[in-house]
Amino acid sequence: MGPVTTSRLLGPAEVRALAERFGIRPTKRLGQNFVHDPNTVRRIVKAAGLTPEDVVVEVGPGLGSLTLALLPAAAHVHAVEIDPALAAALPGTVAEFAPDLVDRLTVTEADAMTVRELDPRPTAVVANLPYNVGVPVLLTLLGALPSLEKGLVMVQQEVVDRLAAGPGSKVYGVPSAKLAWFATARKAGPVPRAVFWPVPNVDSGLLAFTRREPPAGDRAAVFAVVDTAFAQRRKALRPALAGWAGSAAAAEEILRAADVDPMARAETLGIDEFARIAAARR
Repeated sequence: MGPVTTSRLLGPAEVRALAERFGIRPTKRLGQNFVHDPNTVRRIVKAAGLTPEDVVVEVGPGLGSLTLALLPAAAHVHAVEIDPALAAALPGTVAEFAPDLVDRLTVTEADAMTVRELDPRPTAVVANLPYNVGVPVLLTLLGALPSLEKGLVMVQQEVVDRLAAGPGSKVYGVPSAKLAWFATARKAGPVPRAVFWPVPNVDSGLLAFTRREPPAGDRAAVFAVVDTAFAQRRKALRPALAGWAGSAAAAEEILRAADVDPMARAETLGIDEFARIAAARR
């Protein structure tokens, strides 16, 4: 990379002015809440632990608040934006607020759920994810972009709690187990409501994660076990997996072959145990 360069960051006045200039009105349908606090985006970038060689994918860049903070910290930023008006406006905003960094930005107008390849290949995801689809977007990106090594995302605090939960926790569930297939995750701190426009009616938080080697086995088959087991999370695994296995007796045989207690519940199992159950099915 060349000499150190910086961006002018967006404050409340700049965010409102840009929105008015481009005719943007945040919509609940797209889960749009724009960050207008420079200290918050600086904190996010610092917590992401980026190196100058990292290539970042940012989902839902909106008006560019976080994008402008990411550009000086990374080799390249892929901004994936589903809203055509926002996607069209972002390059101009970067040219205005960070003219020396325009070449580090690629804007892709697309639904993040459909992204399968980006060039240069991203090594990190850093994003204020649309809250209505945050979990599926994150899991889809990790599955579709194996080059991703780490990430820091902002979602609802209750989603952060679930994604970072381990077996035995009251909030451990399908999202927790599926994310654990791809990565180890941890809470990285709360985000106050006042830094957003419009102010959301939920608390927000940061989730950090690092890619891990997945368990052996077929991901789709393992995720099918996870979905089935948690669909009846109050039941023991023997009856909960009866339909999947063909019968309760068959489920018990599979569970014992996987060295899993047939009377255990889904919420007590880690992703490695779910993988053993999937592998034990003949």
